[in-house]
Amino acid sequence: MMRFHTLIKNPADWMKGSGPHSEIVMTSRVRLARNLRGHPFPGFSSEMQRMGLLEKVRPVVNALPEMKDGYSEDYSTLGKIKKQVLVERHLISREHAARSTGCGVAVERKQSISIMINEEDHFRVQGIRPGLDLHKAFEIVDRVDSELESQLDYAFDNKLGYLTACPTNLGTGMRASVMLHLPALVLMDQVNQVVKAVHKIGLAVRGLYGEGTDALGNLFQISNQHTLGENESDIIHQIEKVIERVVAQEQAARVKLREDNLTMLSDQVGRAYAIMKYAHILSSKEALNLLSMLRLGTDLDLIPECDRSVLDLLLLENQPAHLQFQAKRELSPEERDVMRAEITRQRLQSIKGPLNVSRLDTQNPTETSNQEQNDE
Repeated sequence: MMRFHTLIKNPADWMKGSGPHSEIVMTSRVRLARNLRGHPFPGFSSEMQRMGLLEKVRPVVNALPEMKDGYSEDYSTLGKIKKQVLVERHLISREHAARSTGCGVAVERKQSISIMINEEDHFRVQGIRPGLDLHKAFEIVDRVDSELESQLDYAFDNKLGYLTACPTNLGTGMRASVMLHLPALVLMDQVNQVVKAVHKIGLAVRGLYGEGTDALGNLFQISNQHTLGENESDIIHQIEKVIERVVAQEQAARVKLREDNLTMLSDQVGRAYAIMKYAHILSSKEALNLLSMLRLGTDLDLIPECDRSVLDLLLLENQPAHLQFQAKRELSPEERDVMRAEITRQRLQSIKGPLNVSRLDTQNPTETSNQEQNDE
């Protein structure tokens, strides 16, 4: 099996790839909750029962074709920082990271699939793809789920569907979610209207790391709340329709920002670039918000020759556990802020600053970029 260091050294497939609407939809994730018949749910089981179940199912999980050359770990041997790194990569939940004995995780080598063992349910099987691609994410987890079900006796009821620890997961046991970057709607003070509209049709809106977290860096998670009485394809179709509308609203807000508030927009992007390129202290919250502006500037062609994937990788590298893992020790918040600024300065050395706002007023993005190159 792959070592932890090797797993983390390589960017995940969903971090490198691009998918539909990837300038706004960062990732699509589908998670299935499953339990085994005849075994108490993890929250109602003893430590010995959880350890027994882990010992029983872990060889089955590790033998899956998708887990060939992947990473697998028993939490009794996994340290706090390493678990938090997996949280920051969205490979395990914060709740699962807080557990230890009797828990484990398996991650496919490209980090498109992860399987948590003994979270709230016996299994949480997750698939993640770049852009708006919930159908592909479901296809991945559905295949893994079928392979597991062929070897293990799932807790299933003909009327209620898959039995889960939380009643809201009954039925399909599926949660489908997308991570959206909505800076223009935030800048135009329209995001609250969008959030309210999404809530009204029964979807949940959360922050960067799910339930109970803030929408730092203008990042929002939208997911289904109901799983009973609906099939997987209907849930996915409903969410994708909603996301398409949110994407259209963000796109419209970006156009309006560029047309009506170009000076303000350029100021925000320019300040973000200057601070990140020259700062020697950067908090996690500040870095996320500044990176959001750089990402918006890149998407609107205000920053020439900037690869969005560089910024997405920096967003991950700047997270607290990733910094500590790189430093090979625990760091104080102050030490993390200094290290975060240092890494950011290094990453931005090769990225040119924003274009001249006076030229943007009279030229389209392509003409402006070509003219800047000619001037040089």
